[in-house]
Amino acid sequence: MKKITLVPLMLVSAGMLYAQSTVTGYVYNDANGNGKRDRREQGVAGVAVSNGIQVVATGADGRYELPVGDDNVIFVVKPAGYTVPVDENNLPKFYYIHKPNGSPQLKYGGVAPTGPLPKSVDFPLIEKQEPAEFTALIFGDPQPYTDEDMENFNRAVVAEVKGIQNIAFGLSLGDLVGDDLSMHKPYLKTTAQVGVPWYNLMGNHDMDYDAAADSLADETFEASFGPANYSFNYGNAHFIILDDILYPDPRDQKGYWGGFRKSQLDFVENDLKYVGKDKLVVLAFHIPLLHEDEGSFRDSDRQRLFDLLREYPNVFSMSAHTHLQRQNFYGKEDGWQGDKPFHEYNAGTTSGDWYSGELNEQGVPVSTMRDGTPKGYAFLTIKGNQYTVDYKVVGQPKDVQLKLFHPKVVARGRGTQSGIFANFFMGYKDDRVEYRIDDGAWKPMSHVEAPDPDFVGSLYRWDTTDELMPGRRPSNAVISTHLWRGDIPANLPVGEHRIEVRATDLFGRTFIQQSTYRLVDPL
Repeated sequence: MKKITLVPLMLVSAGMLYAQSTVTGYVYNDANGNGKRDRREQGVAGVAVSNGIQVVATGADGRYELPVGDDNVIFVVKPAGYTVPVDENNLPKFYYIHKPNGSPQLKYGGVAPTGPLPKSVDFPLIEKQEPAEFTALIFGDPQPYTDEDMENFNRAVVAEVKGIQNIAFGLSLGDLVGDDLSMHKPYLKTTAQVGVPWYNLMGNHDMDYDAAADSLADETFEASFGPANYSFNYGNAHFIILDDILYPDPRDQKGYWGGFRKSQLDFVENDLKYVGKDKLVVLAFHIPLLHEDEGSFRDSDRQRLFDLLREYPNVFSMSAHTHLQRQNFYGKEDGWQGDKPFHEYNAGTTSGDWYSGELNEQGVPVSTMRDGTPKGYAFLTIKGNQYTVDYKVVGQPKDVQLKLFHPKVVARGRGTQSGIFANFFMGYKDDRVEYRIDDGAWKPMSHVEAPDPDFVGSLYRWDTTDELMPGRRPSNAVISTHLWRGDIPANLPVGEHRIEVRATDLFGRTFIQQSTYRLVDPL
């Protein structure tokens, strides 16, 4: 894709500026890629454009018209078969910010006054063939609080995927930084090194905490990244990106709560009017939809979202926020009325357990998450309207999908309550996980809900050391949703024995991990 440097005003056609309550403009085929609508460049018909709530389609000449107030981000919904310009940081520039008076006074500034609305707000598209099968790179919670954290994110994660090939685009699932919004710029420069267009969504640590209302909590995010709620198409998939943090919490005006404003769900409803039922609809937000008694998410908002998506047979969603990894499925008991369960992938994070833990050979914290999932990132592969997800552990071969924990030595012939534990990082409780010893028969392992014993062991090293260890102690362990257990045989001959664990994931793919233990005669 040809890169051009754009600021929002560069998307505006030359002409007189004047105040108005309607925005008009053109979506056009930018044949020469210069970011300007030249006389012979044709408009593109049937392209959706939004003011953040209403959505309209361009006419035969590529023209659109939308109502605006004094706080709107107008954006084009990128159609399949086209790309949008990117700036020097690979940030897609598909929007125009309209805030004539700028943001209210905020610690991190928000948006500077944009002045009167231009006569025409135009959006360039560049024709580009998009395959039906493509892969996107997914980051959960980079969340650097300090320059040191940012450098660890860069050295451990970004350096591993820098210059990666055959990736359509990247997407970070919120908490791009850790409260200090001045770090948005260095974050952008860091992700720019990957070398692909990079989309972003807002997390609770990307908000203006001094905002007086939820609708204003994204002002600095908008200044750095554009709209907090938007959509785009790629191949046969339609992506909807949403801010799902209510701040301040409407229940007590303290902290935050998962949910959506009515206007956001109105946007989803209006956006879906232009999305065919044959498409795969991919939603991305920060806080997972999972909750008990509305503790972390407002149920009425989730229900309306489910209702809007009910007629779409192919739906998938991604979230982050929890700093662990799990697969969430919603059915009729949760209010989802689709023919098959609604799948939400709650992604592991690139910051892991907030840059904690022992230091690896690079001097970077290992940051294993509280459920025993190593820090990493994901690949979302879409073929037509179907999808698969792969998790990549940082610093490990791509086929490392399990971690085994078991005794290294066991007394022969003596019963033991020790076991073989398999943490299947992308696992779900209904997955088939089996094990065998040496070349024996495969036996099923039992899904257990317990803390990962390997992670618990790492905590003991911190809690029993006589000298301070480099780095920072990790968080306490939590129940892992992807842990399996099998008995460890003690009635085999003395010597070394091979353990093999075989796990089959949600998409029918099988992974094997091996280890060994020794049987010795009791003392």
